[in-house]
Amino acid sequence: MKKSLLFSTLLALLFVGLSGCQKQAEPTEYMPKAANPERYNACLNKLTQVVIHDIFSPPVASRIYGYATLAGYEAMVAFNPNYESLGGKLKRFKTPPRPEAGQAYCYPIAGAKAFLTVARALTFSANFYDEFEPTFYQQFEADGVPDDVRERSMAYGETVAKAILEFAAKDTYKQTRGFKHTVTNEDGTWVPTPPAYMDAAEPQWNHIRCWTLDTCNQFAPPKPFKFTTTKGSDYEKELTEVYNIGKSLTKEQTELAYFWDDNAFVMNVAGHVSYASKKMTPGGHWLAIAQTVGRQRKLDLMRMAEAYALTSFALADGFIACWDEKYRSKTVRPETVINKVVDPKWAPFLQTPPFPEYPSGHSTISAAAATVLTQLMGDNIAFTDSTEYQYGHGVRSFKSFKDAADQASISRLYGGIHYRSALVNGAAMGAKVGQNVLERAKTRKGEVATK
Repeated sequence: MKKSLLFSTLLALLFVGLSGCQKQAEPTEYMPKAANPERYNACLNKLTQVVIHDIFSPPVASRIYGYATLAGYEAMVAFNPNYESLGGKLKRFKTPPRPEAGQAYCYPIAGAKAFLTVARALTFSANFYDEFEPTFYQQFEADGVPDDVRERSMAYGETVAKAILEFAAKDTYKQTRGFKHTVTNEDGTWVPTPPAYMDAAEPQWNHIRCWTLDTCNQFAPPKPFKFTTTKGSDYEKELTEVYNIGKSLTKEQTELAYFWDDNAFVMNVAGHVSYASKKMTPGGHWLAIAQTVGRQRKLDLMRMAEAYALTSFALADGFIACWDEKYRSKTVRPETVINKVVDPKWAPFLQTPPFPEYPSGHSTISAAAATVLTQLMGDNIAFTDSTEYQYGHGVRSFKSFKDAADQASISRLYGGIHYRSALVNGAAMGAKVGQNVLERAKTRKGEVATK
């Protein structure tokens, strides 16, 4: 009995001694491992998983990504002298509290904690984070990050997250909940579409605080063509184009349309049975592209955090600008007009999303994201996107970010859910939104963020 007790005591002392050795690890030993960008990528991927599960609309998802990536960036920026806070550069955003001077921190832990704390607060399915976080943070313990450094870093991440959530609470999001768009049934205006005939999504989204735009209509596109089915009119020509393309889609066109569908909630109807399919939002897709190319370019942790944040701001401002025009022009979808005046049996290849047609959201936000990513990572960077392979959307290769954005845009015409002018004018507006983010949200000291 005494021998057994002695043996147990020796084992306990040995464990304490080993733990003590681990706690004494130097930053030069643990920081290279802790700063592995794949860990931050895992945080983003977990958020995307929750966004899909919780079925957030594309505009709402862009808001969530914006605040989570801002939190992660701000929690790490004070430890990286080549970067600077976005305080004073985003609309009404002030620099969060800085870390305590003279104390040791592990900034990748702070960044991850800030990101995940905000992500958890702005989504519903907390169980996803409960399953993910314990194992995630154990990696830093295995790296040899001392207990006090880990705890201090986690606490600082929570402090930054609190500041970001306070900032988020003042963007008027809560005030826009519960509003419904009034359908007037006037010629040329939007009405609900098959198969679910859902209410229009986020009719008050132009009231959300912008990120870098002065106003939501700063880069407003030209007015859409006047609605008329008179033969030879601009509107009739575009309507006929959608109809004819939809009747003779090639295999390449259908594959492209389906690849970029990104409809967060597709209602499938088979007889008397209906069920929903969940997919990535357009914003989630573009952040996944950023991750793919960032990994290909071997970006370090801060450059990856920068790319996520600036791309998220471009996506968020793009949705605000686009939705502002959608509910001003309230343009009817092609499906509605074609069924009424051309062919009652015609159906678009893609399911029509529940909001007005003009301009194209995909075209707007894709151009905005591509503009930012081209500046950050380089032009003519070829990449292969397998982002949504797990959702059955295949794999495609692109010559550049712009090439991907152009294909995302034209996919909406092939899908039968947009007119060509909505693509062209949406993309032009999106490019301006992306450039504005680069000019306003400067992350590198003394310069616009560059590759």
